[in-house]
Amino acid sequence: MDQLDALDDAVAAAAFRRLVRHLRHRGDAQNVDLMGLAGFCRNCLSDWVGEAGGLDKETARDVIYGMPYATWKAEHQGEATPEQLQRMQDSVARNKREDALDAALDDSFPASDPPAMIGPNR
Repeated sequence: MDQLDALDDAVAAAAFRRLVRHLRHRGDAQNVDLMGLAGFCRNCLSDWVGEAGGLDKETARDVIYGMPYATWKAEHQGEATPEQLQRMQDSVARNKREDALDAALDDSFPASDPPAMIGPNR
């Protein structure tokens, strides 16, 4: 068993909530930059929460953003530069390669992997 899978659910939940609160605090950290660096952003987190909890997209985004998504975008989201968009595209391409691995693993270990990565603004 992977150490991550052995992590107590209450500890994992507390760490997740701390991550979400940190992202709420750091409105200056643009989703496009998060995607470009790490291949996921607040929208990805909200999609994963929605998938895991059976929430609709709007409700899941409210959970992650702490406000309606349209309000967050108006208050915090700037225009992405061509460089930011290229970094994001390159990073998302890496996720797709990993998704292929996830699909292969799914064949031998069903339900062992987290939900697939989803691009921004979905």
